[in-house]
Amino acid sequence: MTGDAERIFHRRSFCHQSCVTCHALRVTCHRFREKQILEVKILQSIILIIPLLVAVTVHEVAHGYAALRFGDPTAKMAGRLSLNPIRHLDPFGSIILPGLLIFSGSPAVFGYAKPVPVNFRNLNNLRVGTIVVSAAGVAANLVCAAVSGFLYQALHMVPELATLSVGMLAGRLLYAFCIINIVLAVFNLIPIPPLDGSRLLSALLPPQARQAYEQIGPFGILILLVLLMTNTLDFVILFFIKPLAGFFTGG
Repeated sequence: MTGDAERIFHRRSFCHQSCVTCHALRVTCHRFREKQILEVKILQSIILIIPLLVAVTVHEVAHGYAALRFGDPTAKMAGRLSLNPIRHLDPFGSIILPGLLIFSGSPAVFGYAKPVPVNFRNLNNLRVGTIVVSAAGVAANLVCAAVSGFLYQALHMVPELATLSVGMLAGRLLYAFCIINIVLAVFNLIPIPPLDGSRLLSALLPPQARQAYEQIGPFGILILLVLLMTNTLDFVILFFIKPLAGFFTGG
């Protein structure tokens, strides 16, 4: 091999090695970014799912306690008047569904727990009791949203605390808890069976209209799935979330 040919060979070999090195660096950086994105997603899931479990637990306990006050001890006898989330946990509604919504980038994250058993026939005043029991979960979520929103604002009034790692984490948890409670309240007020809003509307309607309205009961889940898949549900929920979140968090 002549001197010129050898120099050309070494130059080409160097260029090839540089290209391979650059490609390896790009692959490494891409994988590092993917790992960072996954870690962020996991952290977001933890920050959202923990407040969600607390929110759905409070929601269900409120139903059971309201029913007990109106004469139905079914939830108490079933051991469901407890703030222990494990007793109310629904594997799909409490973990899988919100996890899927988080990882899919859905603007609204929600879930549900196992419904607290209520025998409406045991209520002292059927119509008033039904209204109070149905509204209790939503009312409890709105109270939680107001309290967490107030604490979130109070935290940010102390910049020294809000900028610390523990303060930042507490702020994110409080904000997430506030938003999730608003989402649950708004979602459950939708008048489609089996949501609380359907029982509220049914109790307020005159008998003839109530019978006609209750005919959609067997199709309620299907209607909700269609609304969810077409993003209509997201639009409805977000329409109410923004002003309520701004009001509670001072945003």
